[in-house]
Amino acid sequence: MSAVERDGQRPEWERVVARLVTDRGEALTRYAYYVSGSREDAADLVQDALVKTFGRLRNGFTVDSAEAYVRRAILTTWVDRTRRSTRWRRIAHLTVVPDTGDTPTDDSEARIDLHEELRKLSPRERACLVLRYYEDLKVDDIAATLELSPGTVKRYLSDGLARMAASLREDLTTGGGR
Repeated sequence: MSAVERDGQRPEWERVVARLVTDRGEALTRYAYYVSGSREDAADLVQDALVKTFGRLRNGFTVDSAEAYVRRAILTTWVDRTRRSTRWRRIAHLTVVPDTGDTPTDDSEARIDLHEELRKLSPRERACLVLRYYEDLKVDDIAATLELSPGTVKRYLSDGLARMAASLREDLTTGGGR
């Protein structure tokens, strides 16, 4: 136990973690939710990312730099999980279950459920779309983040958007919107 810990004060890295969770915890969980499509997985991803980030590197972080590391850890953890286990993909479908039930109004029936459409995509397509449209990253930045070529990222973006558009068109023509 260090002298700082014996004196009852927390080390600097613990204060950074506490402030990060307090100030940016909801945003990190929301980001993980968009990546994973599941509230339970989102909470686990944030927890795993915090452990990975602060388990090895504890000094020299600011809240902003720590958030960037944690976001990167969330994304890589999710991609690694889906890549590692095909069995996991069969069991834990990327299902988003809304907290509230549907309302009987015409507006809610016509509303486009993007979460449902994201659920239907592959993990890499989903990651590319979330990074592009939620994180507002450029193709080259997404490629660097996911360690893919820019052409592959463009393909995932194109395929993901095409699948979502086709599904939405199908829902509108069949009247199966919601």
